Amino acid sequence: MSLEEDEDEVRLVAVGDELAGERLDKALAASAPELSRARIQWLIAQGRLSRAGRVLTDASGKAAAGEYRLQIPPPEPAEPEAQAIPLTVLYEDADLIVVDKPAGMAVHPAPGSPDRTLVNALLHHCRGQLSGIGGVARPGIVHRLDKETSGVMVAAKTDAAHAGLSALFARHDIERAYVALVRGAPRPPRGVIETRIGRSPHDRKKMAVLRQGGRIAVTEYAVQRTFGPQDRPLASRVAATLRTGRTHQIRVHLASKGCPCLGDPVYGSGPPAPAVRAAIETAGLTRQALHAAVLGFRHPVTGEPLRFESPLPGDMARLEALLSEL
Repeated sequence: MSLEEDEDEVRLVAVGDELAGERLDKALAASAPELSRARIQWLIAQGRLSRAGRVLTDASGKAAAGEYRLQIPPPEPAEPEAQAIPLTVLYEDADLIVVDKPAGMAVHPAPGSPDRTLVNALLHHCRGQLSGIGGVARPGIVHRLDKETSGVMVAAKTDAAHAGLSALFARHDIERAYVALVRGAPRPPRGVIETRIGRSPHDRKKMAVLRQGGRIAVTEYAVQRTFGPQDRPLASRVAATLRTGRTHQIRVHLASKGCPCLGDPVYGSGPPAPAVRAAIETAGLTRQALHAAVLGFRHPVTGEPLRFESPLPGDMARLEALLSEL
């Protein structure tokens, strides 16, 4: 899915009457001693301080009594190291590289996945020749797939390619098609899901469909095949095409239709039928059954149309074969 900033920590700082009139950075540092004055000055300069909905950018201004809102970004991870990890390369030239990412590989280092990520592998394979636009921790990364989602990804080797690919993703001028094996079958069998998606108010580690807030998310879907009784399918194969690229978008949207991806530990919302559970166990599926099958775009430097397809990986192919026997 598209590259988005990690969730900031929001810190509410109450400035008492006794500090009113002090320099803003000094008053905040006194009210939040766990944050250094220098750190607060940096946050203010980055536009991460607000009061009553108004962003404050002058650290030397006078503080008023009341509540201030600080957005604190997560700490920057250390610079990733190049690691000799095998990659399935579908295409490569001087500007970009297209790979078939396996399930279980995180795209970039993060808490819980400090190394052996796609970035570590690309740094070794490309001998460090990756775009720097994504920052030290995410060189070359233009979009992401969830760690346990397999499939086609593109990374930029030059800044020109990175800027061009980012523009394509921003305009949604890119073909991204996924295959999911889901519980039951969505109704109607073909349609468009359009909702707002944002952080769940009940669990900040999850995304959710929201009535207000969040960002517009649009997914086209089509049931390609059903498994089990035709009038009440136990599972189905669904093709999903992204019009937008929000975090966990397909997983959240399919779950909102009552048809979560099989094996999804986060959005599964209840077990599938016993026969489906047995098929999952026999197939060896230990993650959500979601695969980025197609990626198509116009080369950001040469203008050449490119399109790449990836077959279902072994665990999903085995599961589909077992489901077809239901």
